[in-house]
Amino acid sequence: MDSILALLADPAAWAALIALVVMEVVLGIDNLVFISILSNKLPEEQRSKARKIGISLALVMRLALLSTLAFLVGLTQPVFSLPFQGPPDPVSGHPMFELNFSWRDLILIAGGLFLVWKATTEIHEKVDVNTTHGVLDAKGAVAANFTSAIVQILLLDLVFSIDSILTAVGMTDHLPIMVVAVVIAVTVMLVAADPLAEFIHDNPTVVMLALGFLLMIGATLIADGFGFHVPKGYIYAAMAFSGLVEGLNMAARRATRKTGGGGHG
Repeated sequence: MDSILALLADPAAWAALIALVVMEVVLGIDNLVFISILSNKLPEEQRSKARKIGISLALVMRLALLSTLAFLVGLTQPVFSLPFQGPPDPVSGHPMFELNFSWRDLILIAGGLFLVWKATTEIHEKVDVNTTHGVLDAKGAVAANFTSAIVQILLLDLVFSIDSILTAVGMTDHLPIMVVAVVIAVTVMLVAADPLAEFIHDNPTVVMLALGFLLMIGATLIADGFGFHVPKGYIYAAMAFSGLVEGLNMAARRATRKTGGGGHG
């Protein structure tokens, strides 16, 4: 109790909490976009329930990982290595990448491959309207169902949760700050889930943009697993810029429709 009171009185702790909440919310965008796209493939009456369960599982997983920090940190220790390395960095002189794989790396690679596969499959379904083999395609051989959606959400929750908690560990040493930041960030995800999913559902071009984001995020996870650390700021800046351009396109389409409607009236 005394340690918690000391944290409450420490301005540095509050600054760390705010920074960590912002970081967790940003990292949660990837998770939320995936959940939105996947849940929108379900029957309408099941969508909100799937989102709530998926995000609740993300919270449980993050809190469980926080309770096993020693185990989680152990996931970053190399498990095996390949006898290859990148060219030396011109500044530091160290190799630009080394193929030393930890359990975290393997999980990121597996999660990235899953995201790339899933996004590519969904994009193919959008482009080829005759495709009937999507995992969650109600017209396909495997009908959209609640259980398959939750299983896929759970798999990606694991990947994003490990990435999220390792980021939190790198930003602060105080477990209470991590717990509070995770709870706040997941609460924000819970509040934003339905509006975001409905927005994506109502704007078909945004669906393709979101799938492109998932494809890029999957490639980034794979690169991270192989030791190529792409600054996340570049990824989110690209996403924000693309979102802004799409927003301008939507505004232009609305203006065109209004003008066309007025001309015929």
